[in-house]
Amino acid sequence: MSDDLDQDAVPEAIEIQCYFVRERNALLVRGDFSPLYTDYYLHLMQHGIRHQPPQDLLLKDGLAALGLHLAARPWNEAVAWTLSWQDPLQNVFLTGSNRAGNLVGRLFTEDVRERDQNLFISQVSVAGREPRQSLIEAHSLDFFELAESYYTRSEQRPARYFRHGGDDFVMISAQPECDLDWLFALDEEAIREIDQRETLSLLEVRHYRFDCGCGPERIYSIIANMNEESLEAVFDGSEVIAAGCPRCGARYTITSEALEAFRREQEK
Repeated sequence: MSDDLDQDAVPEAIEIQCYFVRERNALLVRGDFSPLYTDYYLHLMQHGIRHQPPQDLLLKDGLAALGLHLAARPWNEAVAWTLSWQDPLQNVFLTGSNRAGNLVGRLFTEDVRERDQNLFISQVSVAGREPRQSLIEAHSLDFFELAESYYTRSEQRPARYFRHGGDDFVMISAQPECDLDWLFALDEEAIREIDQRETLSLLEVRHYRFDCGCGPERIYSIIANMNEESLEAVFDGSEVIAAGCPRCGARYTITSEALEAFRREQEK
């Protein structure tokens, strides 16, 4: 872990613009993810996390795919995506919330459940309601292709993803009475010229940060509610244990002394 990293720095928010494509009846969502990727890399450095280049690209594309999808969804939704891939055995977990304006994700390569097939799992949460889950078979390690398959099979409408250039990405999804011939004929050249070729009406701008919101305090609050037998099993005779966040992979050191101080503070 680098001592030069400012752990209290506030991640920079990115803008995602939502446009209605007039006369085509489609929703265009676009965002430059460069600042979010910068904070993602700072997070990896801070917690000593290293990925192989293909894994890194997979996770970054997943954050972009989910971010564009989330910006097209209602304000009260939070979404979690899990890609369970069998060869190589790995899980990619991504989640974001419109209420919190955050995106986060991590890669699992250890203690991964083996399945009979590759799966893409989506869970949508709305306050006060039971989460909705959908599951489709995954045929690609390309998150943009996975997201397009999800739209076709679970959302029951098509959507297209494009790399506009650099870390700038575009998603176009069909709305009622969409010009589907136009939608499926789009390519990267057409996307680069879409501002000149089509009439776009700005609907709204949303903001997202790479931010989990986790920290030692949250881990302490979970462990502090365990009974003494469970605590003894967790520490297993040690005064110090390592704990990781399941959402972002952040790594924290938990000491029995600090935990006891936390419990005394909560009892006041």
